[in-house]
Amino acid sequence: MPDTPRLPSLLIYAPVPLHLYQGRFYIECQAVNGLRLWAQHFHPVTVMMPVSAEAPPQGWEPLGGHLKDLAEVNIEPLPMAYRPDQFARALPRSLRRIRDLIAQADYLSFAIGGLFGDWGAVSCLAAHQMRRPFAVWTDRVESDVMRQAQERAYDKALDQTTRRSRLRARLYHRPMAWLERAVISRADLGLFHGAETYQAFQQFCRNPQLVHDIHIAESDHIGLEELTQKMARVRTGPLRLVYAGRADAMKGPIDWTTVLERLKVMGVEFEATWLGDGEALPQMRARIARAGLAEQVHFAGFVADRAAVLSALRRADLFMFCHKTAESPRCLIEALTCGTPILGYGGAYAEDLISGHAGGVLVPRGDTEALADEVARLDADRPRLAQMIANARSDGMPFSDTQVFAHRAAILKAHLPTDQSDAGGRAKPDPLCAWGQAARR
Repeated sequence: MPDTPRLPSLLIYAPVPLHLYQGRFYIECQAVNGLRLWAQHFHPVTVMMPVSAEAPPQGWEPLGGHLKDLAEVNIEPLPMAYRPDQFARALPRSLRRIRDLIAQADYLSFAIGGLFGDWGAVSCLAAHQMRRPFAVWTDRVESDVMRQAQERAYDKALDQTTRRSRLRARLYHRPMAWLERAVISRADLGLFHGAETYQAFQQFCRNPQLVHDIHIAESDHIGLEELTQKMARVRTGPLRLVYAGRADAMKGPIDWTTVLERLKVMGVEFEATWLGDGEALPQMRARIARAGLAEQVHFAGFVADRAAVLSALRRADLFMFCHKTAESPRCLIEALTCGTPILGYGGAYAEDLISGHAGGVLVPRGDTEALADEVARLDADRPRLAQMIANARSDGMPFSDTQVFAHRAAILKAHLPTDQSDAGGRAKPDPLCAWGQAARR
């Protein structure tokens, strides 16, 4: 029998932290799924991840319970060093380890998004200095997120707890933007999740590629029978609105509640659910209570059961969102795969998702009145809403975890050479990598 062809090895950096708590490592479940899918195309897969000493958040599980899924994966812990002093202390040793791992791998792909402690950016610059072709991956414009954090207005109650964050945003967002462009311009390949991120960075990259990142299996898509039942049910009764994500300012939670307040004034009957935890929840609950909507609006908090989240998305008539930053949130794709039209603020990412079948409606970012008006129009035209539900399913059909990871693996293999003749050898002169020489000593 012929020998099975050897799979090439892959080194990645994933910024999703491991949590070392009470002597055990905890890992995010979606990260496990992603690593499992990478391992179908590369062997071994080595993933560098920062380690936090804090208690794991909801949704993280003991790493030991996933050893079977991660049998082909090597995990390399790196220190979490987001303060300048922490980063300066951790850089020399961490950089030496990163360079060793780069020299051993066939393919390199690093996620970026930050400033101090961004080991993805460090890995990119080290690979560039070592003359190793590499891909850079990102799913949002982190510097824009920082910029908007600086500009965003908070009420007095929140101001006391966010003063330090806003100061950090004011100091960091411009250097962060410079680092993003510097790293991306040196990359041999750019893997940009969603059209919003792709449009922001394509001009700086020699080979930009539009990709997606999703953890929905094909079996999780709404079936034809359930879709037919949903289209029939939506013709009567109150509208069912849903959102799934963090209740953080970048997700527009106060805009979301403002739309609900306006819908009440307009006489639209609805039920709404926000799935997710976050710092804005107390303010959201207070506004909903003042508006007399407490019986109609449910705040579920964090829901760990993935099946329960998908079930809620499939039951909903509309996925209403108010995202304020240049990012590519997976929740929009998840809604479409559940046959739930997306209705919210426009942007290149959302526009691209529904460009094929019009499985949603978009309004200008920040226009809560226009968003409420669109909800009211769909409420008044239920046959149109039923058709939009079918359109949403069609827009979501191309997206599954196996498809998107196979697509990204194919791009890596097609566009990155694996010649390692220069690996670990002659350093490529680069002023931005000057720290590398000192760290190597």
